[in-house]
Amino acid sequence: MGLTHSIAVLASHSALDVLDGARDEGFRTIAIAKRGRELPYREFPIINELIVLDDFRMMVSDDTVSSLRNSNAVFVPNRSFAVYVGYDNIEGKFPIPIFGNRYLLRWEERSGPRNYYRLLDEAGIRRPRTFPSAEDVDRPVMVKLPEASRRVERGFFIARDRDDLMRKARQLIDRGIIRPEDLDGASIEELIIGAHFNANYFLSRVRNRLELHGFDRRIQSNLDGVFRIPARDQLDIDVDVRYIEVGHEMATIRESLLERVFEIGHRFVEATRKLVPPGVIGPFTLQFMVTPELDLVVYDVAPRIGGGTNIHMGIGSQYSKLYFGNPISIGRRIAIEIREAVEQGKLEEVVT
Repeated sequence: MGLTHSIAVLASHSALDVLDGARDEGFRTIAIAKRGRELPYREFPIINELIVLDDFRMMVSDDTVSSLRNSNAVFVPNRSFAVYVGYDNIEGKFPIPIFGNRYLLRWEERSGPRNYYRLLDEAGIRRPRTFPSAEDVDRPVMVKLPEASRRVERGFFIARDRDDLMRKARQLIDRGIIRPEDLDGASIEELIIGAHFNANYFLSRVRNRLELHGFDRRIQSNLDGVFRIPARDQLDIDVDVRYIEVGHEMATIRESLLERVFEIGHRFVEATRKLVPPGVIGPFTLQFMVTPELDLVVYDVAPRIGGGTNIHMGIGSQYSKLYFGNPISIGRRIAIEIREAVEQGKLEEVVT
């Protein structure tokens, strides 16, 4: 194919999907791993170059940047890249072409002036009501904040009202699961009961269309284990339910809901164009609940490749066959977009 570019990714999250798709489209592949966590990327023979760093923040070092430049790399961001490298470094100290909108990554947060609540409100997409403080809570809520020891993990908990929130918060603090100082910055959301889905989209700048590729659902520990215990036993053992994401599983959604899934996708795209120009480029995920009234309530946003895309490697995502004649993964869809952009002289339209 004669491609002169490489595709690089931080070795975590959805990296295997990205690397596999890049290889399928004829790109040279680069994985950047942290020492002590590189074994899977040595074992799977899909990587042309493995860069091992002592700390992921070294990705912005002169040596790493020089290596990526010499390889003519296009970098594909994932959540681990945002968390471990940091938004300021990504926006100001990483002069490598990033596939997608690097300035949109920061909007995945729930706090600060740039957050996904603003994106959803601008898009007119229904989301859970939020409460400014525990004193304002007047209904069941989900409290979202980081764990005490592992800051990238979820110290989430459910409370039925204000008093229950404060009681459970004290219990979790006493058990060392959350920190008291994190409560002031916690996101307190109305609890929406419904069926949860992660909708995986792709906004193609080369083909000028929004694609819906499929759905997945999270597997969380120890929540998944608690589900499998009878209710009376749950009460007897009094488990602290945790929401640590450990995997994903494929899901389908009834076709009569696809109209609404496309609607919120298009609305989200337009909102990002207005608030974070040039808006979405490539993959993004909207996570929502379907209520008994069949409303879609978006409770989380991923303005980059989703964490569940590895489930589509080898078999492709559900609806991708409708676009390409054969099922493909999101990782391969990214590589197709980059390849077509290079071939058509439009690479600058899909990177920032």
